[in-house]
Order: sequence, then structure tokens, then C-alpha cells
Amino acid sequence: MLQKKKKITKKEIKQDTLVTTFYKFNTFFQEHQMKIYIGAAVFALIIVAVVLYSNKKENDNLMAATLLTKVIPFYDAAQYEQAIAGDKAQNITGLKEIVDRYEGTEQGETAKIYLANCYLLTGKIDEAYELYDDYGGSNPLLKATSLAGKAAYYEVKEEYEDAAEFYRKAASVTKENPSNPEYLLKAGIALLNANQKEEAKKIFLKIQEEYKDYPQMQEVNRYLALAEN
Repeated sequence: MLQKKKKITKKEIKQDTLVTTFYKFNTFFQEHQMKIYIGAAVFALIIVAVVLYSNKKENDNLMAATLLTKVIPFYDAAQYEQAIAGDKAQNITGLKEIVDRYEGTEQGETAKIYLANCYLLTGKIDEAYELYDDYGGSNPLLKATSLAGKAAYYEVKEEYEDAAEFYRKAASVTKENPSNPEYLLKAGIALLNANQKEEAKKIFLKIQEEYKDYPQMQEVNRYLALAEN
């Protein structure tokens, strides 16, 4: 007599599926274990590299900050050539070397702005422009300074429309910048020099409206009068 087929339950089907899946995975692992181990090792190395890179960048940033603190007194004293070159006798690293070593760190990029200012103030306007244009830090005030520095470059070259454009860009980086009215004033003056009186007038009126406490308001009024004549 034929035996009645046993009905397979859902639980047994599920268990059978799990067993099948396990064996498939096990077979796959056995066939590809070398690649899996290599992949895991590569991933681990990437993680280690990222951590080491982050630590190095942080250390470089701290070192740049330390060196910058030592050389800034030269800058503040208007000793720009010495700020650029440093002073070996006093173990003070110059701004140029700080930028060369630590470019890409936040403090290295800060040094870049100081170096650009030194070049601008000593008449090396092309070198200054390159540094202003290359600023890659995250500080919005220094970003505005870099744009204002480019504006000053065009001002020296008597390309006043370009100067006005960059001064206006500098004033628009962040509302928290206390230099904004100064940038706008310089933009207006540049437009006057470019004989664009109507555009200059708009800027002077903007300063009057938005920066009522600006200490140089008397100067703003004087230039406004020139724009209206």
C-alpha cells in the first residue's frame, strides 16, 4: 500500500530555506574568501589612513597657528618684508614659509591672507592677487577680505568697474562683517572714478539707510554730493 505523503509545514519550509541560504552563503564565502579578506583589509587601511590624515591635518593647523602668532607682530608693526621672510635669529618663521608648508589648513589659509596683504602693501600686486584668488579657508571675514583684496588690485590698475564689483561682493559675504560699509564706500568711489554716478549714488544711499552709525558717514555724504552733481 502506498503511504500517504506527509504534508510539509510552513515552519519546515522556512527552516529548509534558511539551511539552503546558509549553504549558499558558505559556498560563496569558501569560493571568494580571499577577495573578502583583501576587501576587508583594504577597508581597514582606508579607515586608518583617514584617521591619520585627519590627525596630521589637525596637528598641521595647530603648528601653523603657533607660527602665525609669532610673526603677526611684524605685520602689526607694518614691517611687511620681515613678516614675509621671518627672522631666523629670533626663530620666527615668515608668512611665505607658513603658507608653503601649511596651505590647505585653516590657519595656513589665514596666513595666506596676511601674506597677500603684505604683498599688496609692498607693491607686489600680482603676487597679492594670486593669493587672494587662491584663498580656500572657511572664515567668512577672510573670504570677504580676499575679495576686497582683489578689488584693491583692480583699483591700483585703475580698472574701476572691476574694483567696484569685487568690493560689492566682499560686502555681501556676511551681514556680520563690520567692514561692509567700508567696502560699499570703496565700491561707490570706484564707480565715481568709472563715471557711473547713478550706480555710485545708489550705493551711498544704501550706506546711509543700512549703516546709520557708520563713523565715516560724513565722507559718505560728501561722495553722495559728488554723485548727485
